Amino acid sequence: MGKAVSSDLRLRIVRGIEAGSSRRAMAARFEVAPSTAVRVQARYAATGSVAPAKQGRPAGSGKLGPYQDAIIDKVKTKPDITMPDLAAWLEAQHGVTVDPSNLSKLLCRAGFTYKKNAAGIGARTLRCESGPA
Repeated sequence: MGKAVSSDLRLRIVRGIEAGSSRRAMAARFEVAPSTAVRVQARYAATGSVAPAKQGRPAGSGKLGPYQDAIIDKVKTKPDITMPDLAAWLEAQHGVTVDPSNLSKLLCRAGFTYKKNAAGIGARTLRCESGPA
């Protein structure tokens, strides 16, 4: 994924274009691609802002997005479930085939951690949200 051009450079490009320079001239002056100057000016004209748009896929739009609540509820009811067992349950209940590592990533993003006790038995628990009292 590309890196966004800084906001101050975007603002200088827009100000130069508004002052009467062409987009290509501003692109050459600030050493960016002409398409960048065109996109920055178009975004400014459409939104009134030079801030870059968000990059990447929206959260929850992946394959597991619609099933996230069901997966979390299953882990809350059975904290010691293994990821292969959770993948098998998801396929049996919802017909979705998924790699166990993706389930683990989803649970980590949701705030779950995997802790083992002294006997070596593990269980998923939610991270503590609050700081020290």
